[in-house]
Amino acid sequence: MAYFVTGATGFIGRYLVEKLLQRGKPVYALVRKTSLKKLDALRTTLGATEKTLIAVPGDLAKKNFGLTDAEVKKLKGKIDHVFHLAAIYDLNASADDQKVANVDGTRNAVRFAEAIGAGCFNHVSSIAAAGLYDGTFREDMFEEAEELDHPYFSTKHLSEGIVRKECKRPFRIYRPGFVVGHSKTGEIDKVDGPYYFFKTIQKLRQILPPWMPTIGIEGGRINIVPVDFVASALDHLAHKKGLDGKCFHLTDPHPHRIGEVLNIFAKAAHAPQMTLRVNAKMFGFIPAPVIYGLASLAPVKRAIKVTLTDLGIPRDTFQFVNWPTRYDNREATKALKGSGIEVPPLETYAFRLWDYWERNLDPDLFIDRSLSGRVKGKVAVVTGGSSGIGQATAHKLAEAGAKVVIVARDPEKLAATQKEIAAKGGACFTYSCDLTDMAAIDALAKQILADHGGVDFLVNNAGRSIRRAVIGSIDRFHDFERTMQLNYFGAVKLILAFLPAMVAKKRGQIINISSIGVLSRAPRFSAYVASKAALDAFAECAASELLDKGIAFTNINMPLVRTPMIAPTKIYENVPTLSPEEAAGLVVEAIVHKPVRIATRLGVFGAVCHAVAPKLTQVLLNTAFNMFPDSSAAQGKKDGEQKPLTAEQIAFAQITQGIHW
Repeated sequence: MAYFVTGATGFIGRYLVEKLLQRGKPVYALVRKTSLKKLDALRTTLGATEKTLIAVPGDLAKKNFGLTDAEVKKLKGKIDHVFHLAAIYDLNASADDQKVANVDGTRNAVRFAEAIGAGCFNHVSSIAAAGLYDGTFREDMFEEAEELDHPYFSTKHLSEGIVRKECKRPFRIYRPGFVVGHSKTGEIDKVDGPYYFFKTIQKLRQILPPWMPTIGIEGGRINIVPVDFVASALDHLAHKKGLDGKCFHLTDPHPHRIGEVLNIFAKAAHAPQMTLRVNAKMFGFIPAPVIYGLASLAPVKRAIKVTLTDLGIPRDTFQFVNWPTRYDNREATKALKGSGIEVPPLETYAFRLWDYWERNLDPDLFIDRSLSGRVKGKVAVVTGGSSGIGQATAHKLAEAGAKVVIVARDPEKLAATQKEIAAKGGACFTYSCDLTDMAAIDALAKQILADHGGVDFLVNNAGRSIRRAVIGSIDRFHDFERTMQLNYFGAVKLILAFLPAMVAKKRGQIINISSIGVLSRAPRFSAYVASKAALDAFAECAASELLDKGIAFTNINMPLVRTPMIAPTKIYENVPTLSPEEAAGLVVEAIVHKPVRIATRLGVFGAVCHAVAPKLTQVLLNTAFNMFPDSSAAQGKKDGEQKPLTAEQIAFAQITQGIHW
């Protein structure tokens, strides 16, 4: 005797096939002709042969799966069990596709089992067959299902109904919960269910320290089970005598609420915990017409679409946040007693699921992460390109195949950088310009556009920094004018000069090298931070206007970098800084991923502190202000020696590394 399995190469199917093969009987696997290679791979993985794992090419949508009468006759009387697993488990699938696979496919499977005289028809249904039943759904319940409007729920309910009403062979029905990866290996086959929220958790981890509390949702209880439990339970229950005609909930008897599940995975990802969780039911008092009315507004629709697309979350997912159903699984528990088969706590294997997703299924793994894929053959203008961050950025862009245009005042330094890039085989073009001179910027832009036909990337890196307390700047209004002239007016003038050509081509990216000071508002940098904050604000306003024109803006709130600009401030020789190459790496990240902002966790934390506890933050900054002295230049001393930093100053600088003090 033998087994016949539909969906054998699917996620649950391949683990079930492994269990069945261990019983020493051959397994016939229905596969599409296009999936024969997948079955070959499964044979290799399981150490099976063509005689133990037998391919049956067919089509679920056809009568007898498209098999000839002779092929059906050959199987007649040979099959102990038919396991019907083939179905669509995808909230994004169309209603028509789900009907064909889930409903028509099940009817064809039932009739096929009758045609071959199968001993037992094992139908793998789903807890979705209960719909969104409000309360506890028992294993002996079916017609009581509620809220079956979603095509996934309705087709799973209808397919189970076909087995109950039309199957003339002995049958058993199994309703697994949300099936996730293997509890021992973490292996999964696609992003679904709770995995939709992994990208959100990952983004939180990237921008916030793990100890920072965040706000999340509470929601209903989501029933999660690992695939190895489901496969083992199916195998055991199918072979246990006296269970025909019964239905079994393959579910977790102690399910977690959605908020708890997200926190379990956040802990596994070393991401911040959602300490304050808002119960989504509290919004139930809002009339549905109001919600639908707001959601139908064009700006709201677009915002929702962009956000969900960026996070990889299907819109339908949020319909199930307040999942109302609990699943009584006493029949399954009773039948599995003594087998050692039980649902492991999610906390014991969540880390394996996260690790497997991040290593194998994270959508970012499948995009072109190479800088060359973004910039090869394109024109990139880098201001301040003859030294520091600009020079390091120019080298990276040229090595990736970009046509690099570097702008600075000193022709000799420009020529030296061009020579270095050319020696490595890169293309570099130099333009000398004083970026505080608006007329000179106009002439520069016209020349670059004439020479290169357009600009794809503009890196506004050239800048001027002044470290001086406000009280020491009473008679130095020109400090504020100078920083604003280069850091803000010069950068904006260059952006405006290149924008028309970018808009005409419907592509372009402007990257502004801003400062961590814009977020932390460190003392002594009022002139510098104000100019950078102005550029940040300009970019954020312009980005909203130009998004649909194909123009992207990225502000990089750069921490302290070891460049000639900070050399006059001797205390920076003893505090942690980035190298120009590390800083250029952030520019590369901006080009590859096109984020709105790149900032360090400390910078983001500083901005949050200013928003949440502004007075306390000012007290801390004032303490830092008094801890670090003015530079010799700020004190009016030309050759004064800087005192070495105290242990207290060094410790504070280490804790707040990256911030300009």
